[in-house]
This record gives sequence, structure tokens and C-alpha cells, in this order.
Amino acid sequence: MRRKKGERKEKAGCARWASCCTQKSFGQQVLNYQHYRLSVQEWILYSCQGMGAIGVISYIYFRSWFVFWCLSPLSLCWPLIKRKDLKQKRLEILSREFKDGITILASSLTAGYSVENAFRVSTSELLLIYGEKGLLSFEFQYIVNQLKINRPIEQLLDDFAERSGLDDIQNFSQVFSAAKRSGGQLIEIMNHTAEVIGSKIQLREEIASMTAARRLEQRIMNLLPYLIVIYIDTASPGFFAQMYSTAVGRGVMTCCLIAYATAVFISKKILDIEI
Repeated sequence: MRRKKGERKEKAGCARWASCCTQKSFGQQVLNYQHYRLSVQEWILYSCQGMGAIGVISYIYFRSWFVFWCLSPLSLCWPLIKRKDLKQKRLEILSREFKDGITILASSLTAGYSVENAFRVSTSELLLIYGEKGLLSFEFQYIVNQLKINRPIEQLLDDFAERSGLDDIQNFSQVFSAAKRSGGQLIEIMNHTAEVIGSKIQLREEIASMTAARRLEQRIMNLLPYLIVIYIDTASPGFFAQMYSTAVGRGVMTCCLIAYATAVFISKKILDIEI
């Protein structure tokens, strides 16, 4: 019973990251990292967040239940936006784990293991570091299981690179296949790949650190218009009455909402620096 419960937990952890199951082997499901499937709990959570945001917008800009119910379907857009962010976060985690994985793999090859045995040893190391729910632990375990049925390692790496969509993994797969066929220096290739990925991660962290203050300012500026309206409305009730009871006022508030949404979109794009 305990073993069955453990297997269920492991599958649940993998399913949380999964979006598309393309193959099955030894009870494992292969993940497609190009898509992210939200769980029922995530759909409910982010939909509620979207509904709350619609409620605040309806109150601040229109003070109308009719507008609130008309805009309510838009709350379903927020889970879709969050799904994109969660997908990107998952790829960043995979990239960091892949750097550690090929470093461990290179160490195993240096110790004299064959490529196939090096993957088995590396899988054990990754399970100790990231646990069974680690993305690369799962991928390496899948590769090891596929090696048991004599699938070529080059084919498995190509499949992993295609599903991940990461340039570093795709480049590594191509160079690895070429080096293995021609008898190239696999250890040097892995170490070089780890250095390149490490440099990208370090640069990304430096950019995040340099823009942290600007991101905080962005969040504060996003909240500031709402706080000002709430403060004035609380201190001077009826001050904005004309803005909600006349056609001109509603037109002005609609223009303010459009300007605010445009400013938020532009500020997010400015701080969204890709490497």
C-alpha cells in the first residue's frame, strides 16, 4: 500500500509539470515542455484572482455591477497569462538542472564509466540533489529505462531536446551525437556546455538583480492610481460622483483604463529582458 501511494505521489508530481504526454515506458510519462497544462486547482485559483481584479477595475473605473458581469468572462484570461509565466519558469528550472546534470555526467565519464552507465550513476546523483520530482531526475530516469530496451542514446537525447525547446539542450544533443559517432572528446564538450549555460544563468541573475528595484517601482506605480482613487473617495465621498453618473465621465474613465492598461503593458515589456 505504501509503495502504491508513493507511486501515485510521484505521478502526481510529474503530471503537475506536464502538458502533453507523448510516450509511455516503464510507467513513465514523457513531458512536453513547450506547453503547460494547468491543474484544476490552478485554474480555480487564477480564475478567482482574475475575478477579483475585474471587481476592482469595475469599482474604480465604473462603479457598475453591469460592467462587472460583462467583464467577468475576461477573468478566464488570467489563467492563460499565468500559464505562460509558469511555462517559462519551468524552462528556467530545467536549464539550471541541466547544467548540473551534464556536470555530473562529465564527472562520471571522467571516472571511466561508459556513456550508458554514466547516465545511470548521474541519475542516482540527481535524485539525491533534486529528488524524484526534479525535472532532470525524471528525464534521466526515463533515459535509463529506455536504454534497458536498447534505444540509442542519441535518439533519446534528440527527443529530449525537441521536447524541451531549449537551444542549449538542442545544441548539446547535436554535438553529443556527432562526437559519439566520431569518437570526440565528450567530457570537454559537456564541461564547455555547462560553462555556457552557467554563464547565461549568471547573466540572467545579474539582470534580475539590477532590475529588482525597477520591478518594485513598477508594482508600486501599478497600484498607485487605485490607492489614490480609494483615498480621495474615502476622504471626500462623492468627489468622483460625476465620473460615474454622466456619459462624459464614463468616457473619461474608460480612456483612463485604456491608458493605464497600455502603461502596464509597456512597462512589463521594458523590464522583460531576454537572453
